[in-house]
Amino acid sequence: MESRFKGVGVALVTPFDGDGRVDFEALGRLVESVTAGGVDYLVVLGTTAETPTLSQDERVRVAAFIKEKNAGRLPLVIGKGGNDTAKLCEELRDPASTAGFDAVLSVTPYYNKPSQEGLFRHYRAVAEASPLPVILYNVPSRTGVNMSAETTIRIAREVPNVIGVKEACGEISQMQDIIKGAPEGFLILSGDDAMTLPLISVGGHGVISVLANALPEPFCRMVHTAASSVAKAQAVWADLEDVCHLLFAEGNPAGVKTALAVKGICRADVRLPLVEGSSRLREAMQKALEAVG
Repeated sequence: MESRFKGVGVALVTPFDGDGRVDFEALGRLVESVTAGGVDYLVVLGTTAETPTLSQDERVRVAAFIKEKNAGRLPLVIGKGGNDTAKLCEELRDPASTAGFDAVLSVTPYYNKPSQEGLFRHYRAVAEASPLPVILYNVPSRTGVNMSAETTIRIAREVPNVIGVKEACGEISQMQDIIKGAPEGFLILSGDDAMTLPLISVGGHGVISVLANALPEPFCRMVHTAASSVAKAQAVWADLEDVCHLLFAEGNPAGVKTALAVKGICRADVRLPLVEGSSRLREAMQKALEAVG
């Protein structure tokens, strides 16, 4: 199971049309683009999908559409997170909420700022409720709490249904501590495109990527090359680095939607409280993408 989530997972955006509705035609183009570009699996309804601003009906329709469009070609991971443990566990116990998916990606509880013991107990409850393997997601810049390496290792060792972590703490030393202490087979995935090569170079297993929405082929080539030669992969990254910087210059997913709009895959529209990327960003993105070719 764990091997299915090595390499490149792409955190899919949710395209919107000019009236603010989910643009399923554009979403279909995106699924085909990243699949043809070589991603290893699809991550549905993560943070990059603007999931907090999607209605429950929209979430159900987006998940169903991607499952149908994927047609069994790639493994599917669904985002299931929250800061109410009991409510999240109740949702996970509903078979319909995860039907057709292969794993759950679950972000640390946000706003509450739980202790490390609280994080452990939260994930133990989530893993027990989930019918699918669980991938932890640590992103302190968004949630307000950093799950320590010690807590991640404790979960990895004591909670059987947890198979890996998407780590976006920004500290390679914390990632190295997890690699050293986690049991064999536990996945350590980058949650930050720019940290992917440093993580792989010290023993990490891949990335759940934003950049792969816009540039799937070169980004996947970089990650897959890194397994045999980090030096060759770094040469590919040199061409992608400017685009990656621009993706986050005005926030995510505004940046990646600007890139996708330049490429003609979907509109740049996002939902409030996010705002569309500026004309300055679009101009810079156009030049950066042209440089990549």
